[in-house]
Amino acid sequence: MGTAVEGGRSGPRYVQIADEIVQQIRAGVLKPGDMVPSESELVERYGVSGGTIRKAMVEVRASGLVETRHGKGSIVKDRPPVRHRSSDRFRRSHRQGGKAAYLAESAQSGAAAKVSVLFIGPMEAPEDPARRLGVPVGTQVLARRRLYFRNGTPVETATSYLPWDVVKEIPELFAENPGGGGIYARLEDHGHEFAEFVETLQARPASKAEASELALTPGAPVVHLIREARTTAGLVVEVCDTLMAADQFVFEYRIPAAD
Repeated sequence: MGTAVEGGRSGPRYVQIADEIVQQIRAGVLKPGDMVPSESELVERYGVSGGTIRKAMVEVRASGLVETRHGKGSIVKDRPPVRHRSSDRFRRSHRQGGKAAYLAESAQSGAAAKVSVLFIGPMEAPEDPARRLGVPVGTQVLARRRLYFRNGTPVETATSYLPWDVVKEIPELFAENPGGGGIYARLEDHGHEFAEFVETLQARPASKAEASELALTPGAPVVHLIREARTTAGLVVEVCDTLMAADQFVFEYRIPAAD
């Protein structure tokens, strides 16, 4: 029998086994809906201990390509292909054309997009959004929470926090459908011209609740993104707290080389 630490340049044996299983999934040898071979089958195939196989399957599950069903084992997920999330998704021309960022981006990639509104209403600003908006913690803000689908699969959740003094005169922002171009178009309609959008990203494992909402295996990788929408007047008029299934996104940014 091998051990969990044996292996050469490619790393520990369990990492090599995990990499091979992941490659089989990506190459289509294991197709969506297929069961990953059982622990006993993998022990026999690779000539290693059950502990090594269990460590390998931890790595496979972390890839986000399989889900574990109690009493049944691991099954290859039926996930749509990744889509690009580019730095031009907030171009004013998209809003003027009547498309919010998510719908514009999905249309460009040929995907069927859907947005489900989970909550719209007043709430007390949590600590981080309050700091970014420049208001005291607990100040009343408008919260808009959405769940985004691509080809029927949940891929992203987002909660927008908007200053009450800004939104109270914009009734469309309290509606499920704020109109063509989304909330940014309505804000610009009311004189809040955008200067820039600042995003902070962090990759981490999904919690059990987050994994359930995005149909992921607990601990699967997600990208936590916080965006500030800043106006030409220097105000932050929205903080958007977003969580994305990491296997669904490729990030693409344009960075000017000149001053």
